[in-house]
Amino acid sequence: MTVHVIVNRRARKLVEGSDGALLRVIERFAARAALHETRSFDDLDAAARAVAEAGAGAVILAGGDGSYGAGITALGRAFDAAARPLPPIGLAGGGTVSTVARNLGLRGDGARFTERLLDAAIGGAARERAQPTLHVADANGGDRTGFIFGTGLVAQFFDVYDAAPRQGYAEAARIVARIFAGSFTGGALAERVLAPMPCALDVDGARARAAAYSLIVSSVVRDLGLHVHVVHRSGEDPRRVHLVASPLDARRLGPQLPLVLAGRRLLGRDHVDTLAARFRVTFTGDVAKYVLDGDVHAAAWVDVSAGPVLRLLTP
Repeated sequence: MTVHVIVNRRARKLVEGSDGALLRVIERFAARAALHETRSFDDLDAAARAVAEAGAGAVILAGGDGSYGAGITALGRAFDAAARPLPPIGLAGGGTVSTVARNLGLRGDGARFTERLLDAAIGGAARERAQPTLHVADANGGDRTGFIFGTGLVAQFFDVYDAAPRQGYAEAARIVARIFAGSFTGGALAERVLAPMPCALDVDGARARAAAYSLIVSSVVRDLGLHVHVVHRSGEDPRRVHLVASPLDARRLGPQLPLVLAGRRLLGRDHVDTLAARFRVTFTGDVAKYVLDGDVHAAAWVDVSAGPVLRLLTP
């Protein structure tokens, strides 16, 4: 059966004016695969329906981290409507950092990796393994599949990152370094990003003790970027998600960065560090937003649980 490639032309390495290496690789396979270019969610939904109707043998998603969850969500709806099982899915890097893709097999140059992935998928030589996901639903009707969920400092970090003149690995590392240093000295950036956020956290139907959290994160990949391994049990149980939440302020949470880099548990009272079937964050203050795979969403509450288990392709 045909391999389909869904290309997000708004991803950093796939837009007009980029160096074009990744797009040239994808276009070289046009005679051997079905290509679908998308520039909007409407385009993505139409591409997903076309893929489902065609009965794809495999789907390669080319874009940044947010493209993968959006693509899998759209494909899930389309294949459910067509009463067909979701085919194997491969992830081709096209973003500035590609945190999800690098956790799930991307190595080295993104264009070269994509070439090997496409060649293996089309030739029937790609390897396949089970990959858990997150299911994220919110008060505004959002119903999404993804890999990395966060709020509190995660949402505040992306506010700073998105406002920076440049995006990428180096800029993200620079911001983290400023926050870490400022947590010892009372720096304004650290105090802003690490301020506990008023919210209620319900885990498997039980209310957690704290009334505000500086960090709430759940992920099915271990490295959240920059070697941050706070979700050290991610992917351990496909039916439950690893949840880590901390109520600590900047002066107490920031200095624990070495523990996070080493993949060890955070220290302090009223932490949550558990595998959960489901949890809900209900925002009770001025901030009511969360991040899923680098994309920021706003809602009064958000539910997170285990999502579908993918058949993930790698070269």
